[in-house]
Amino acid sequence: MDFFGLLTMIGGLALFLYGMKTMGDALSKMAGGRLEQVLERMTNNPVKAVLLGAGVTAVIQSSSATTVMVVGFVNSGIMKLSQAVGVIMGANIGTTVTSWILSLSGIESGNFFVKLLKPSSFSPVLALIGVILVMFIKNTKKNDVGTILIGFAVLMFGMEIMSSAVKPLANVPEFTSLFTAFENPVLGMIVGAVLTAVIQSSSASVGILQAMCATGSVTVGAALPVIMGQNIGTCVTALLSGVGANRNAKRASLVHLYFNLIGTFVFMAVFYAMNHFVQFAFLSDTANGAVIAVIHSLFNIASTIVLLPASELLVKLAYFTIPQSEDETLETSGKVLDERFLERPAFAVAQCKNAACDMAQLILKAMSLCVLIQEKYDENAVRTIMEIEQEVDVREDELSSYLTKLSTKPLSEWDSKTINKFSRCITDFERISDYTKGIAFAQKKLYKSKEKFSRKATAEARLIYGATLEIVECTVSGFIHGDKEMVFCINPLADVISRVKKDIRKNHSKRLEKGKCSVELGMALTDMVTSLERIAKHCSNIAEEQMASETDQHALHQYARNIKERNELYKELLERYTEKYSLEKT
Repeated sequence: MDFFGLLTMIGGLALFLYGMKTMGDALSKMAGGRLEQVLERMTNNPVKAVLLGAGVTAVIQSSSATTVMVVGFVNSGIMKLSQAVGVIMGANIGTTVTSWILSLSGIESGNFFVKLLKPSSFSPVLALIGVILVMFIKNTKKNDVGTILIGFAVLMFGMEIMSSAVKPLANVPEFTSLFTAFENPVLGMIVGAVLTAVIQSSSASVGILQAMCATGSVTVGAALPVIMGQNIGTCVTALLSGVGANRNAKRASLVHLYFNLIGTFVFMAVFYAMNHFVQFAFLSDTANGAVIAVIHSLFNIASTIVLLPASELLVKLAYFTIPQSEDETLETSGKVLDERFLERPAFAVAQCKNAACDMAQLILKAMSLCVLIQEKYDENAVRTIMEIEQEVDVREDELSSYLTKLSTKPLSEWDSKTINKFSRCITDFERISDYTKGIAFAQKKLYKSKEKFSRKATAEARLIYGATLEIVECTVSGFIHGDKEMVFCINPLADVISRVKKDIRKNHSKRLEKGKCSVELGMALTDMVTSLERIAKHCSNIAEEQMASETDQHALHQYARNIKERNELYKELLERYTEKYSLEKT
């Protein structure tokens, strides 16, 4: 091979790797995080875990990506280590689908219909369709399909270029002797492991080996140990992902390593022991893409069948390597915003929603406690409200930072709108928590002063507290469940709360004039009802954000005004809430 032939091979390799990444990313984006969410809801059924792990990996075309996701799940406390084992095994099986697709490039036949199965025949058509979908169709999902087709075509063109570039090496004695050396099991395994570790993709390294088969110099005996090593090398990605993770996540990456190490060593020990006595003749046969795919699949399926019943031993081995520490329970648990998820943006968006929903639940709890201490003061409830406010502040900072990082990733139009909505909504949630803290502080101050509201002032406070609790309940339910009916109730209720607040202040002024209320009590009441009104305003902001996100509207408040002016349901709800939360006349 001359210098230009080497450049051609490098170019083919570059296209091959780029096409594989492009296709995998587009497949993952089109799945919209649903595949990863299937893994997240994993059951304790090991066979189902294997099947799901294989299925997800077959779709996203990367066992490394699946394994990294699993490490993230374990690190977040979403998945138990015992559940992760089956998924990891399934990922190794799922990644073999790529080698079967690539083996199609080795089809040789004069039959027209058989030749159509050869990727070099149909890839140009797929590339053309893909370009049309990407350039001329304004539809996100169709654009993603086009990207998948282009990625596949680039992948297969790269494979063809690599195969064509290495064919002249068949006449180079040094190259032939190099692959003869790979028949040494240990050397072949090391080469396969190093190659895969460098490019961090067993599918890609298997594809390179399949391309090398075009020279006719690769025997089954030389290919077999290289394939074994490739399964070990792919563990590097998961091991790197475990760096900086908690101890349980590190164990998950070790389970992946031990599964491949044990499977490889057991397979090689048994196979070469049998070969010593039987002398397998097929080892000297020339390998091709289909043979590589068969070996790759059989090894991973056999390893899973043998080691799945012993999955608990793999877990124990991981715990032996990284013993459980006394303070391990203090490590991050339930942290859904793992950095590893950013590599799968659609799923990261779903995790952001989970984090935002957790914030919303905390807000509802805080507001419920505010109602409780308004009825009967409770120091523990006040302390809890203060703690919730601090927790919400921390979560808002973390989620805002995560959303900023996520916004730089390739996102669908819908996901981009979703994270913008979350960014604005969590700010409102954080402000609501601030006001609940203010209300708790005011109640505490009032309790220590030993002053009490009049009967009418108490009834008025109870009324506006009840209305505010209802609007927070509607907001949280609408946000978490996407309940449009709940969301639509928020604006009319917010308007009623604003009216009630004004009426309370008027009534208070009258009582103050008649000497029925002290200035201090009046100030406390004013502070509380003002905070409650502002809570309602932030609930209204969240509702408007959700309603506007369903349309192309960007001016949220203008959108809300349009609804108020034109919508009969809004007027009906306004009348209903006005009747429900009407004050006694002073």
